[in-house]
Amino acid sequence: MKLLTSSKLVLPKNYQKDEKIIIRALRCLEERMRYPIDRLNNSQDVKAYLRLHLAGEINEVFAVLFLNNQKCLIAFEILFHGTINQAAVYPRVILQKALAYNAAAIVLAHNHPSGECMPSNADIEITKTLEKVLEIVDITVLDHVIVSQRDSYSLAEHRMI
Repeated sequence: MKLLTSSKLVLPKNYQKDEKIIIRALRCLEERMRYPIDRLNNSQDVKAYLRLHLAGEINEVFAVLFLNNQKCLIAFEILFHGTINQAAVYPRVILQKALAYNAAAIVLAHNHPSGECMPSNADIEITKTLEKVLEIVDITVLDHVIVSQRDSYSLAEHRMI
């Protein structure tokens, strides 16, 4: 798993302390998701983890959390990189990765560099497509989280999944 590094964000020297805190927070959240007491039922930890990983990206990226049967984190990967307002997402690639990790469930995630977290029609459509594709091989899409530097939006919390 690749954590936030100084090469990912260009920060003034006085922000170096903040960057170390962010890296430590990511590690803490990752541990909670790998060995959770309540499994991956704490959406606040998931959203915080995803915001720390994705909100600083200047272009849109699409990532996936791969989970086992107990909804514990197996892996996190950014799979697609796009432009300032879109990223091409290929269901075949997500399916291949999920099968390679032997994942039982996944959480989809992407950022909106614009700062607006409301899902677009394209966001909703790709979520529905991925649900259909992965259902065939018994992999559940638990959520699709959209993050920005200011906020996050869970499709599951809004009953869109």
